[in-house]
Amino acid sequence: MSFIEVKQISKTFKLAKKKSGLLEAFKSFFKREYFYVKAVSDVSFSIEKGEIVGYIGPNGAGKSTTIKILSGILNPDSGECIIDGLVPWQNRREFVRKIGVVFGQRSQLWWDIPTEDTFLLLKDIYDIPDFEYQKNKEDLIDKLNLKDIINIPVRQLSLGQRMRCEIAASLLHNPEILFLDEPTIGLDAVSKQLVRDFIKRLNKEKKTTIILTSHDMSDITSLSKRIILIGKGRVLYDGNLKKLKNKYEDEKYISIKTKEKLDLKCTGLKSKKKSVDGYDLVIDTKVISISDILNKISKRVKIDDVDIENESIDNLIVKLYEDYKI
Repeated sequence: MSFIEVKQISKTFKLAKKKSGLLEAFKSFFKREYFYVKAVSDVSFSIEKGEIVGYIGPNGAGKSTTIKILSGILNPDSGECIIDGLVPWQNRREFVRKIGVVFGQRSQLWWDIPTEDTFLLLKDIYDIPDFEYQKNKEDLIDKLNLKDIINIPVRQLSLGQRMRCEIAASLLHNPEILFLDEPTIGLDAVSKQLVRDFIKRLNKEKKTTIILTSHDMSDITSLSKRIILIGKGRVLYDGNLKKLKNKYEDEKYISIKTKEKLDLKCTGLKSKKKSVDGYDLVIDTKVISISDILNKISKRVKIDDVDIENESIDNLIVKLYEDYKI
């Protein structure tokens, strides 16, 4: 059995209908109408110990519901979830010692006190021995560059500083699994890189299993080799990120700088758009090579400059969504 084993979990929420208007609000006191939303449906996957997996999908796809089930916050309506031999929602007390959770838009830090005071509270909650606590705290302060901010009240920290403190707080008790939900949301480029480098080092040194959800695909590509795509509550793709890139790598984006008008029609040219200083082309390299298309262009206009790019990862994911109609 894998370290994390999820088999056909489903979860449906019962929600009350809310109509606008004072009269409708009054009626709802006596007769409330409900509707049902299936958040996840027969979701199955397995993750080995030490893996970093990107768990992606559009808003409302079921990502957060899955994470909440895996972390023991929610009970599924049906299905099985076994993590390191434990059922998260049944073995709650024992299980929470094995996990760390970071939600980019929610905080576990006390707002009006310094981060170090929250650390002391977490030490008591997890019953961390003094020596282990001191060692872990000093290590996290060093690696996440917290020395100058750990004694500042949380409300006075920048978003990037607070997020680094959030990650440190989730790792004080040496969890085997780390759930990261949008860990770099709103961060500047420097803070993002620091967080990513730390996550890589954590995985390499301690073999921590990491499940990462993010809409920032640069997070996914820099940290994980495998992605699980969920849409409409179902797993639609589970595989290697490199294979996904290979599926669409036949498309190339060519930007041509020229002052002349380009009149070009040929097989393999998927699109041609006028830009400020030239033209943007998309070609299918299965049909026409880059050298052939550039040769055709150079016979028609004088090329001042050329730039060739592969499909961006964001566009790849959009195409994947389109393929699965989500």
